[in-house]
Amino acid sequence: MIHSRITAKSQTTIPRAIRLALGLKPGDFIGYEIEGGEVKLKRYNPADPFENPFATFTEWADELDSVYDNL
Repeated sequence: MIHSRITAKSQTTIPRAIRLALGLKPGDFIGYEIEGGEVKLKRYNPADPFENPFATFTEWADELDSVYDNL
């Protein structure tokens, strides 16, 4: 089993073996799935409509609505 430690700020380092297996680089997104008391970590692409169905919604994609992006 590969493991890491959680800091006082609830942060952790993704071990090198995991980063290599998933092809993760700085700036990449990761997703978490909780199933039956276990958590799965996987690559996440926020632009992929199958992973983020709201990525294709352009109704609110103008400059005025961008104030809500960081809420």
